[in-house]
Amino acid sequence: MRLGFAGTPEFARVALEQLLAAGFEVALTLTQPDRPAGRGMKLAASPVKSLALERGIQVVQPRGLRLEGRYAHDAAAAQQALADARLDMLVVAAYGLILPRPALVLPRLGCLNIHASLLPRWRGAAPIQRAIEAGDEVSGITIMQMDEGLDTGDMLMVEREPITAQDTTATLQDRLARLGGRLVVEAVAAAAAGRLVRMPQPAEGASYARKIEKAEGAIDWSLPAVLIERRVRAFDPAPGANFRLGSEAVKVWSAAVCEGTAPAGTVLRADGEALVVACGVAALSLLHLQRPGGRRIGVREFSAARPPVVVGARL
Repeated sequence: MRLGFAGTPEFARVALEQLLAAGFEVALTLTQPDRPAGRGMKLAASPVKSLALERGIQVVQPRGLRLEGRYAHDAAAAQQALADARLDMLVVAAYGLILPRPALVLPRLGCLNIHASLLPRWRGAAPIQRAIEAGDEVSGITIMQMDEGLDTGDMLMVEREPITAQDTTATLQDRLARLGGRLVVEAVAAAAAGRLVRMPQPAEGASYARKIEKAEGAIDWSLPAVLIERRVRAFDPAPGANFRLGSEAVKVWSAAVCEGTAPAGTVLRADGEALVVACGVAALSLLHLQRPGGRRIGVREFSAARPPVVVGARL
């Protein structure tokens, strides 16, 4: 099995590492172009690119893959690289670009996708975040044979992973990355032996996990406290749930639902031990916060480091 790999973030790097550890030949990687990162906003390689360069694997970074699109030259070069690689299979994980049909049909056995949900629930860009936000009790990994639709291809392997009441996107993503890496190794081995069985996705239960927008991080206190608490976890590590406190945008990294009744956004308790805010239903006790340019700290340290929040104030 001569593989190609398309992926960008840490979630994908874990899968690539497991494929290499299993002894599969990876001849080519596709990953997103380097992006500005960190406080200095210097160009940084993706986790997949970094690993590929360490292992001496060819890296291709097109800005687009559609021959009729804005980056037609990049697309043509990438498709030529795929053709030249003479791949048996392309494994895709959180790549960030949609593969058009010419790319999908180049590998002899097509393209496999590692998708972080139990398809057909949460097709799309942000399945982990949307599952936590919705209050789902279970997520998982689906290994899928890619087609031209948006996460609509036949399922090859499925395994469930519980979502705990403490899970953030970061913690759940870590577990799903390891699970996805293990399953895709099994899937590629089964494909090599001709043992993969394709299962059409169920007709019922499809939903779409739209991309997370930065503006969604702003807390709407009129929502039920239970939903705000889930969003705090879903938006960790990015974009982070936040609210305005004076001139500052304060991020909330953990919170707990509690009792309390008042107009939404009213501060119910602010005594150095707790910061409690009324919501549309019930209230939210803010546990870990972060001021601009600072670090994540507990509410006691947060309260001691700035002028006190006044009970009865509206956030």
